[in-house]
Amino acid sequence: MTRNYARRYAKEFNFFRMFYQILWCVFVAIPIFWFFYKFEVKGRENIPKDRKFICAANHVSYLDPFLVSVAVVKPIAYMAKKELFENSPFFTLNMDWLGAFAVNRQKLEVSTIKTVKELYKTNWLLGIFPQGGIRKNHTIEKINKGFAVVAKAAKWDILPISITGCEKYNWIPFGAKVVVQIGKPISCKLSQDEIIEQWGQQVASMSHYNYIPAEPETEHEAEESLADV
Repeated sequence: MTRNYARRYAKEFNFFRMFYQILWCVFVAIPIFWFFYKFEVKGRENIPKDRKFICAANHVSYLDPFLVSVAVVKPIAYMAKKELFENSPFFTLNMDWLGAFAVNRQKLEVSTIKTVKELYKTNWLLGIFPQGGIRKNHTIEKINKGFAVVAKAAKWDILPISITGCEKYNWIPFGAKVVVQIGKPISCKLSQDEIIEQWGQQVASMSHYNYIPAEPETEHEAEESLADV
């Protein structure tokens, strides 16, 4: 039977997966960040200390999940496109053990919301890249509304995070600078359009990227987005 990587349960976000993610961050990610880049984190004072939240960052490289985890210093379960779980068994196993879960980027499914609600029972956070795939064009655009739908359905505020400096991979020691900046939390009580707009503006401002606003959805489209949740 093929495993369903979209539907995860609280018991799966256990000590062993947390320890595995910590090992990757401490022994793989951090040495790479500090040796090949000048690594800097800004805005840690904006991290909420009394509630759950969603880490929502722009996406410029495959290093981004580790950059966000190291910046926030908390275990994070990332939403990943389901196609990534269809690669090699080794890659799929690592995605699984790092706490990632599959998501359909074309349509928000009930299993996604159920997994997020299971996460609430744990000490893990949720990680999302609202632009979907990797974008190296220094522009915040084509923001998927799904992350706002998830935030409202799960009642988790959003922590906007910008990543700059690793749009191109660097293999020269200290040859580039990577900056991860954490913005002000965005309330899940806002409308979907307001959440998307605030996230886009904050991340664009922190990263000094161009910002192209998403087209606001109609009231009917907003209702459809939450219909299956």
